[in-house]
Amino acid sequence: MLTYQEKLQNVTDHFKNGDTNLGYRKLIDCVLDAKNLEFYKECIELTDWKETNLPSDEELTQKVISFISKLSTVDVVVAKHQELLKASTIFKKYGRGNFKLGEISITVNQGDIWGLVGENGNGKTTLLRILAKDLKFDSGTIEYNIDNDNISDYDLRTKLTYIPQRTPKWYGSLKSNLKFAATHYGIKGEENELMVNMMIIRFGLWKYRNHNWNELSSGFKMRFELARTFLRAPKILLLDEPLANLDVLAQQMVLEDLKNLSQSLSNPIGIILSSQQLFEVEKVSDKVLFLKNGSPTHLSDANNADEKLCYMELDTACKRELLNKALENIAIRNIDYNGGMYLITIEESSGFNQVLSSLIQHDIEINYVRNISQSTKRLFK
Repeated sequence: MLTYQEKLQNVTDHFKNGDTNLGYRKLIDCVLDAKNLEFYKECIELTDWKETNLPSDEELTQKVISFISKLSTVDVVVAKHQELLKASTIFKKYGRGNFKLGEISITVNQGDIWGLVGENGNGKTTLLRILAKDLKFDSGTIEYNIDNDNISDYDLRTKLTYIPQRTPKWYGSLKSNLKFAATHYGIKGEENELMVNMMIIRFGLWKYRNHNWNELSSGFKMRFELARTFLRAPKILLLDEPLANLDVLAQQMVLEDLKNLSQSLSNPIGIILSSQQLFEVEKVSDKVLFLKNGSPTHLSDANNADEKLCYMELDTACKRELLNKALENIAIRNIDYNGGMYLITIEESSGFNQVLSSLIQHDIEINYVRNISQSTKRLFK
């Protein structure tokens, strides 16, 4: 975990290297960690100037560096990390279809991101709803450690937030909805206006703050939901397919934002997100849980069983006979073909480089190749 000063230096480095978009989002995180209304005002003014005047990178960098020098004088209160949720041997059975979920055990700490993956119909949404207290389960236990042991069910549900894949339609402008939500969470007066604007900026909604539901794409609707959620300063965030209907760039930005926000110094949170976008999710997840037919496999458990094997996927237009010949001197356990991609299992953990080198030597054109030894994608068979 970076210190506040290290985070500010990180922002400075991004701007000096020309990574202004990423640097600006991380700047907002530093401002939010400062929890200072005067800095909120300055950040909002800076954003309005940036969006109105469209300055050069040099002009923006100069103003940001000046702002950072002020932020560096703040003593940020760093939250103590703790265990937020502990589910032990959760089991649920549906009468119809005889579907069984579990037994599942999972522990979520502040700052953790859990990726929940698996094919459709294997229990991801059911598990998220159980953890969100929306569904009852047949056996097992769930312990929540949020603020204090005697927290009321209402307060728990405020800090324990579940965002489904399909969110309800809302009316009026984006900003007016966020101001109403902030009021509902007890944020009033000047702080209401400032906090709403900060969330609008943080989730890239400044240009769309006066838009209504019908004027927003799916990606910005999801960003609205995240902005509304973070107004309540959640402790645990459960997301069901947040990347669905988003383009590749939007997926990367949402995941990057979640990673950065989970590691907030003032309010680190625990996140569990389900998704079919395995590669993107695994890049930001600290731990991954794979569900198949309702049964769990922790990725670390799967790795322990196959630690001497290497798995890779390959897309090539060459014929199977040529591929077999190129790999004949390598210890290949199996080559599966699903009609679009080869899944190659190699007996040695260092086999990826051997296969890649042999393919190049045999002048086989490679459209796509990836080592998936540490990915749950190899479990999809």
